[in-house]
Amino acid sequence: MIVRTTLALMLLSTPPALAQMSLSIPLDADTQTATTSYSCGDEPFAVHYLTGPDNALALLPVDGTQRIFVNVVSASGARYVSGPWEWWSKGDTATLANLRTRMAPRPCNAIPDSSDQG
Repeated sequence: MIVRTTLALMLLSTPPALAQMSLSIPLDADTQTATTSYSCGDEPFAVHYLTGPDNALALLPVDGTQRIFVNVVSASGARYVSGPWEWWSKGDTATLANLRTRMAPRPCNAIPDSSDQG
């Protein structure tokens, strides 16, 4: 059985025919989903993880736009990239960096789920 998730892509500077393009990524029944909230010193945000046997994705907001990050090889933790952006998480910590501008990675911390307390 295949689960399909539709992710809308907003394409900048594209012909009008492509402006409403969407992408459907097949995810098999073994795909796990999880959401973790993080704070990088400013407004908290949610990261949605989709992990299957063949694909691993993270969806998170960057500069006001929801971006799709793809898992890539790392020595430790889970490393995801989207264009020049890198999201690297390990345990309850993560970093967000722009590899093109070589900005220092922004340290982020997972926010404990309030339902786990008490």
